[in-house]
Amino acid sequence: MLSPLRGRDDDYDDLLERIGDRRLVLIGEASHGTHEFYAERARITKRLILEKGFGAVAVEADWPDAYRVNRYVRLESRDASADEALSGFERFPTWMWRNRDVVAFVDWLREINAGRAAEARVGFYGLDLYSLYTSIAAVVAYLDRVDPEAARRARDRYACFDHFDRDSRSYGLAAHAGAIDPCEAQVVAQLRDLRERASEYVGRDGFGAGDEYFYAEQNARLAANAEEYYRTMYSGRVSSWNLRDAHMADTLDALLAHLRRPDRLAKIVVWEHNSHVGDATATQMGRQGEFNVGQLARERHGSDTFLIGFSGYGGTVTAASNWDEPAQRMTVRPALPESYEALFHRMNEPRFVLTIDEDAERMLRGERLVRAIGVIYRPETERWSHYFHSAIAKQFDAIVHIDETTALEPLEPGPGWTSAEPAETYPFAV
Repeated sequence: MLSPLRGRDDDYDDLLERIGDRRLVLIGEASHGTHEFYAERARITKRLILEKGFGAVAVEADWPDAYRVNRYVRLESRDASADEALSGFERFPTWMWRNRDVVAFVDWLREINAGRAAEARVGFYGLDLYSLYTSIAAVVAYLDRVDPEAARRARDRYACFDHFDRDSRSYGLAAHAGAIDPCEAQVVAQLRDLRERASEYVGRDGFGAGDEYFYAEQNARLAANAEEYYRTMYSGRVSSWNLRDAHMADTLDALLAHLRRPDRLAKIVVWEHNSHVGDATATQMGRQGEFNVGQLARERHGSDTFLIGFSGYGGTVTAASNWDEPAQRMTVRPALPESYEALFHRMNEPRFVLTIDEDAERMLRGERLVRAIGVIYRPETERWSHYFHSAIAKQFDAIVHIDETTALEPLEPGPGWTSAEPAETYPFAV
């Protein structure tokens, strides 16, 4: 069923009816730098929270940085503003979470939570595993407060990483090359030690102890998984991709268990890129041996899972040309003629949501190219850098298409972003 989007309150009525009572709604994005994807995802999420009782938003972000935002939106922190609460996002790409759309959504979450009892407030959590050193620091800080002797043991174990100046990639390269003994045993031992004392820590720490222990435990688990991730990232894309998405899916399951109450099951909205949200079994990725969060959610939670993808034809995007380079406001090339994006463009409906029913399956039968822009955009090699084959009607349960999109606005736009006219960054056709 195709429903035009007119910017009205009833835009997503059909989508919400189709979602029904599902407990997991995973909402994607076709790039990490598109305003409309963030804005429309927030619109859907707000309705899921207000009308369907969803109690958490879990995002493609590091656990400790997102948890600072969680404390802010739940009125449990000293941060004075959403901007300040988001200041923990210092790692590239900062614009992915430090942008105007996320600030607006975080402010909205805090506002609605202010009118709710503490146990009914909506949380904001991170699923990713890049924050090795930040998570280590969080584990030690927690133990300093509840068990100083255990904190000393944790410092001794985590000292294995001290020689790399907080550079996770340097650790991974040295471990992969056999230049050092890996820190695997130490991080696993620390996670086991923390879990063995869980009841003791929760029992002695008073109100909120369960949440604080859960935060520390997830950081310790993240440290163990991040150590393995950085060690394997030099072994090939498939192994590191699968480890990362397995970690995110496991964190999502841990959240479902932690947020469950005797009178209700937890309901969570997930925000991640299409490549993580869409079922990998329906894509070229899956045939190459990769799995992802959307596939694992369907396998683990079945009909409780609903997957929403985003699509765009042209416009502008916030991205970098290479890793760790400044954000630019780039022109997005019109989609390739043989792509789903071009097919949607030919429908002459500038904005719509398409829920996958029998009619949609017939229209979208077979495979086509689909575009994926992450934090890097290389239009000069776009076909090979940003397209893969997919059977999109099996990859998602619904698709939101925005034909002409605009670049996400970073909180700290640099000179490469603020130029009056975004430059054509590709010098020739591909």
